[in-house]
This record gives sequence, C-alpha cells and structure tokens, in this order.
Amino acid sequence: MKKRLTEMTLEELWRLFPIFLTPHQPCWKDLYAEELPLLRKILPNAERISHIGSTAVEFISAKPIIDILAELPSDCNLSDYKKPLESAGYICMSESRGRISFNKGYTEDGFAEKVFHLHLRYRGDNDELYFRDFLIEHPDVAKEYESLKMLLAKRYKYNRDEYTRAKSDFVLSCTNKAKLLYPDRYL
Repeated sequence: MKKRLTEMTLEELWRLFPIFLTPHQPCWKDLYAEELPLLRKILPNAERISHIGSTAVEFISAKPIIDILAELPSDCNLSDYKKPLESAGYICMSESRGRISFNKGYTEDGFAEKVFHLHLRYRGDNDELYFRDFLIEHPDVAKEYESLKMLLAKRYKYNRDEYTRAKSDFVLSCTNKAKLLYPDRYL
C-alpha cells in the first residue's frame, strides 16, 4: 500500500517530485487561464490574481508547474480560504504570518498532468510580479536565469529547498532592480 503524501518524509517527497526543467510550453498560459475562473470563484475578494514564475516568461525553460499569486485585502483572514481551496483539490503546503502556499496536481504516483502552486498573500506582498516583469523586459537576464536554473536543477534534482535557496540572490537582485525601474507598478 502506498503512503499518502501527508505521511511521506521530505526526502521521499523530493524523490517523488524531482526538479526538472522543460522548454517553454505555450499551453502554460492556457492552463493559468483555465484555473483562473475557479480561483476567482473561491477567492472573490482577491484584488489581483497573477501568473508568476518562469512559466509566465515565454522564452525560458521552467519546471512545468504553473505558479499563481493571489493578493487579498489586508483586512481578510487568509485561513478562511483554506477549506474552499482544499475542496477544489489544493493541498496546503505551508502557512506563515500573511502567507499560505498550496499545491495542486501532486499525487502519490507523482505529478498529475496539470500542476499548480498557489501563493495566497496580502495585497502588496508581490515581489514575484516585479521579478517576472523584469525577466520579460530583459531577455538577456532571463537567459542568465535559465542557465542558472539548468545548473541548479542538475545539482539539486532531489532537494527543492536548496534549489530555491541557490537562486535567491539572483532573484533578489533582479527584483530590487525592477522595483527601482517600476516603483509604482504594483502598489
């Protein structure tokens, strides 16, 4: 009998869900667009729902996981959305003050055909939008990022935390530059 995802160790999960990159797929924007009405229904107070991450950058390779950022008003309780999102197939992966992360498309047999990461935040907690825009508007930097990710995906195939940590300086640098370039874009 297979273990449930909630019974697996972090190492078992990393083995089941390794890091791998694929060339950009035009269907990624369609997958986001297909998921958007469901999220709007579950999160009617969302002030902005955005496609983020490398799948939103049309000319670089990415993990085939659609990252979505949903920004909600600061006067709401993010935890109120956990049950409705879980009823729609999302799994709560982490929760901290002002942030909840969900995954959808993770099964005991590995990745499903459609995989999503939903980042639930308060409005203004949106650095990913600046980073995304910076990569789109600076293709040379996006290609540098892609090269870094390719290297790290080989090195940390079974360690998502280290893969993410090793990209963080690059991401922070680009995000800071973007905020200087577009200071009022996502207030």
